[in-house]
Amino acid sequence: QVQLMESGGDSVQAGESLRLSCVVAGIYPRINCMGWFRQAPGNEREGVATLFYGGAAGDYSLYADSVKGRFTVSQDMNNNMLYLQMNSLKIEDTGTYYCAAVRLGPGGLCTSNEKFDYWGQGTQVTVSA
Repeated sequence: QVQLMESGGDSVQAGESLRLSCVVAGIYPRINCMGWFRQAPGNEREGVATLFYGGAAGDYSLYADSVKGRFTVSQDMNNNMLYLQMNSLKIEDTGTYYCAAVRLGPGGLCTSNEKFDYWGQGTQVTVSA
């Protein structure tokens, strides 16, 4: 079983930065695709960024258009950690942020459309003017 726990959410002003962390507990199955998602009140959950790691061809990350150039997803799986660096935050970035994980099979693509099997409880990010 894999357990995920997010931290780092806070209330900030527009233009400021935050770094979210997600600790990954459990080693079975081996996870190779992780993602950050967010949900604002009244909105559907949306993918923010995904990260595939450990493949023969190397790691890759994908971002929602709304966060490209501002957010960076990274991993330190030696310490079982996933991060989301968020810069130049905007009011519309407000929401509950979740990390998620899945073990992709051969040929799988680590996108936010993938069915993620494991989810954290979320951490709140509030951006004000």
